[in-house]
Amino acid sequence: MNAPQLTQAEHLYKAARNLLPALRERAGETARLGHLPEATIAAMQEAGFFRIMQPARYGGYELDPEVFFRVQMILASGCMSTAWVLGVVAIHNWQLGLLDDRAQQDVWGEDDATLISSSYMPVGKVKHVDGGYRLSGHWGFSSGSRHCKWAFLGGMVPPKNEGEAPDYRTFLVPLGDYRIVENWNVSGLEGTGSHDIVIDDAFVPEYRTHRAIHGFECNSPGNAVNSHYIFRLPFGQIFVRAVSSSSIGCLQGVIDNYIAVNKDRVGLNDGNKIASDPDAQMALAGAVATVDECQTIMFRNFDAMVAAAKSGITLPMQERIKMRFDAALVARKCTDAINQMFISCGAQGIFRDHPLNRAWLDINAGRTHVANNPFKFGRNLGGVMMGGQNQDFFL
Repeated sequence: MNAPQLTQAEHLYKAARNLLPALRERAGETARLGHLPEATIAAMQEAGFFRIMQPARYGGYELDPEVFFRVQMILASGCMSTAWVLGVVAIHNWQLGLLDDRAQQDVWGEDDATLISSSYMPVGKVKHVDGGYRLSGHWGFSSGSRHCKWAFLGGMVPPKNEGEAPDYRTFLVPLGDYRIVENWNVSGLEGTGSHDIVIDDAFVPEYRTHRAIHGFECNSPGNAVNSHYIFRLPFGQIFVRAVSSSSIGCLQGVIDNYIAVNKDRVGLNDGNKIASDPDAQMALAGAVATVDECQTIMFRNFDAMVAAAKSGITLPMQERIKMRFDAALVARKCTDAINQMFISCGAQGIFRDHPLNRAWLDINAGRTHVANNPFKFGRNLGGVMMGGQNQDFFL
């Protein structure tokens, strides 16, 4: 009998698993370099990972977000820096599909494998000019920027009329209009190369901007040419998971290693098996439950978002606020879990070449991202549930 044919998603999962040995072998080099080795970027390009949510008109696969985030989590089990860069950079291929088609042509007209980095900090100085804007500023934390030829950069467009509110947008800028300041010297997620970006003064045409309100309303200029339902998913809900879901995969990798290392290990001080240590048992059980909980909630939320996008309905605001809080809780839950594993591992875990050490640093570093701070989003949810006004539109 012929073996059953793999689906496109299954091919992607298999390719991600096949890449894990190389990612683990390169982990030390990745940290020392401060960015991903070119071989890693090339392997992910060849496997098609950057194309998972890219428009089909430019060689993309237009697959559900669940496929993309499953690939990201698989890669994170071998190297969280690699998965972080994939998450942030590849999601821009989906975001570019939300912009006017002229912007998509600018980036992919000659090479549909061109990559985009970002920094959504709203620190850009913006001036109105004919046909668009003059943009300047200094942005931090642009992950994977060395591998990209364009960048999405945040800024507040000042109102033209008195009494109007500023308009938050991301501005799409080519590499020739900005410079990268290589200042990434950190103690976690070292391989993400999240350098600063500086623009002295650049013109950005109107069509190369994306208004936050359009992403919130799931109705962007790119919908005129990209009709697939994934381009009507809420922008904020997709992006925030690009910076939280790698923690889940990284924690799963720690679980696998923790079992392999400690199953037959004997403590040096008391001669007892680690497998019979109550602290080690509880730390492992807690981590397993955390991975299961975070994945289950994420995919349940994606099911609801995809169903709404397919049917053209709008999710209730409180449900979107709850989903945003769910995403923000992921990094905290994973950090709590790996911190318990780190403590129960004993002094072995403080050695830099111990697999748990790098994951411990990476997950804790990921927790510091502003999108992974649950307090703001939890307070918003609690306030809305008790009759208050929504304070967040990155939903």
